[in-house]
Amino acid sequence: MKFVFSDAYRASKDEVTSFILNFEKQGRLFGDGDRNKIKLFPLDGKQINIKSFKIPNAVNKGAYRFLRKSKAQRSFEYAHHLLSAGIGTPYPVAFAEEKTALLFKRSYYVSEHLECDLTYRTLVQDPEYPQWEEILRAFTRFSYSLHEKQVEFLDHSPGNTLIQIDKKGFEFFLVDLNRMNFRELDFDARMKNLSRLTPKKEMVEIMAEEYAKLYGRNREEVFEKMWFYTRDFQERFHRKKAMKKKLKFWKK
Repeated sequence: MKFVFSDAYRASKDEVTSFILNFEKQGRLFGDGDRNKIKLFPLDGKQINIKSFKIPNAVNKGAYRFLRKSKAQRSFEYAHHLLSAGIGTPYPVAFAEEKTALLFKRSYYVSEHLECDLTYRTLVQDPEYPQWEEILRAFTRFSYSLHEKQVEFLDHSPGNTLIQIDKKGFEFFLVDLNRMNFRELDFDARMKNLSRLTPKKEMVEIMAEEYAKLYGRNREEVFEKMWFYTRDFQERFHRKKAMKKKLKFWKK
């Protein structure tokens, strides 16, 4: 197994290595563990978060072995890139990869565990949440700053931004980092990047108004494009969901 550590955690190498090697028997499960499994471990008075990515399919076992960086390596490298750009994300501790001579097996991404007050999903589910509109507008400003810093977060979805609230305001932290591009984004790319967040028109209206002020475009133009991509995503999402139900029915 290959291990790579951030400089700040080299002194904890032995402990973290032991956590990964004993991942199935130790640690506290965090979340449902449906696709990838996350566990929490104590380390020097903190909690660290170890994400075990599921073993890839037969084709990707070869691709990740020879052609592509693993999800764990990408998460580790992208976290360092975000932090260097002044973008919040839990601090990266390490990543590990298990390989054979010909095939890729499993990978692990380790970061500091970050407690949060809410995620964007809370705003979708609870429009009565305290400071709802203020948080939504602040989140839009955060998303605009990502685009200005040439960060295209491909998994910019409701559960992947952690939000902390303090006396100074709101802080935002990206998680689930393995799918990103770093490039200049035109108007369409920016609007499409916000399409997965909410199906609610009233939320898109507020986000469009806030984004338009920052981007120097007409509010109606921004809303029209943002809502177009939102509806397109929702339609494709529900078609895919319906297809999965049909496939499950026929399997039965």
